[in-house]
Amino acid sequence: MFKITPIEIQGSLAKDAASKLMLCPADIKNKALLNIADALEEKKRLILDANEIDKENARKNGMSEALLDRLSLDPGRIDAVARGVREVAALNDPVGQTDKLETRPNGLVIGRKTVPLGVIAIIFESRPNVTVDAAVLCLKAGNAVILRGGKEAFRSNNMFVEVMREAVREAGLPEDSISLVQDITHDSVDALMNLTQYVDVLIPRGGAGLIGRVVSNSRVPVIETGVGNCHVYIEASADLDMAADIIYNAKCRRPSVCNAAESLLIDRAVASEFLPMAKAKLDMKNTELRGCPETQSILGPSVLAASDEDYYTEFLDYILAVKVVGGFEEALAHISKYSSKHSEAIVTNDYNASRRFLDEVDAAAVYVNASTAFTDGGEFGLGAEIGISTQKMHARGPMGLNQLTSSKFVIYGNGQVRP
Repeated sequence: MFKITPIEIQGSLAKDAASKLMLCPADIKNKALLNIADALEEKKRLILDANEIDKENARKNGMSEALLDRLSLDPGRIDAVARGVREVAALNDPVGQTDKLETRPNGLVIGRKTVPLGVIAIIFESRPNVTVDAAVLCLKAGNAVILRGGKEAFRSNNMFVEVMREAVREAGLPEDSISLVQDITHDSVDALMNLTQYVDVLIPRGGAGLIGRVVSNSRVPVIETGVGNCHVYIEASADLDMAADIIYNAKCRRPSVCNAAESLLIDRAVASEFLPMAKAKLDMKNTELRGCPETQSILGPSVLAASDEDYYTEFLDYILAVKVVGGFEEALAHISKYSSKHSEAIVTNDYNASRRFLDEVDAAAVYVNASTAFTDGGEFGLGAEIGISTQKMHARGPMGLNQLTSSKFVIYGNGQVRP
């Protein structure tokens, strides 16, 4: 006899919930979101207790301090998550918006209307706040969501989802609008990648290994969120004090997130002056530098020799690859070769260099004289985000509410038939 698996049951329940959410008025969805925000604050202690167990287990397993920061919750972070939920509730509902209707010569009136994607499955690692961000964005856009978090944050994720399901139910919506996969083995990832009868879109958030595996093997359509191998390039005309502040912020603000800088490029003309300035700041966080021979010559033996692999690597730690370049063209060639097309920045006072950088660098976000740390849905005015897409189809960059919808054509006629 054919046996239905737990994930298939979960998918079926999510599909039923999605059919109800598709028609749900904005005020009901917003009520559910405000319930979630209130519940997160009221049940803060339960969430923190669950997170403490996750952190203790992670420490025993040797997790680095930078990755522990990704895992960690505190009262301030939970309050920030709750504020983010309220901000999403305050955003305009993206569902049901119709483009300007156009009347064709045959009298048909045609427009395009935004609709939910349906059931979204999200596979993510380590960061428990993603559990809430993803759930509330999907809910606001009329989608059901199946969450599959990493084992490191399993207890935190479970508590978040338990709180949210109760809050959603109290608002009169199906609790299976939000669900968490309980199987944290690789088998559940494989199952989600093949759940075509229930899941409409799969979004992986995590390291290069996870994303590559999902993109290569999923039968469910995938929106690829990118590895963040981000560069900051210091062009010869740059304000060097500004440049030092920018690379420090881009690398050290939160090194474990995808918008953190992983490589620093410096024009040879200013390398001798700038590199000691940058190192003095980066040393405040004991940042390990891996540099080219010229970087080592300027900064001395404290700089490790960089390998070609280092320039490809998303370290997610206090480690920075450094290279001295012969000018703008060499910098662009380096970025083109090694970039993951997430976020790239130039620091310059040369208008032409800034324009060329914006025009020629192929990335989801391209900056002039600002830190890559700003690549974030909230900072871009989108509310919370579900991830940073580095692909070019459907969505690119921070994915907010509008990127979690699709569209359908709506056509009004009065008896037309096609000849």
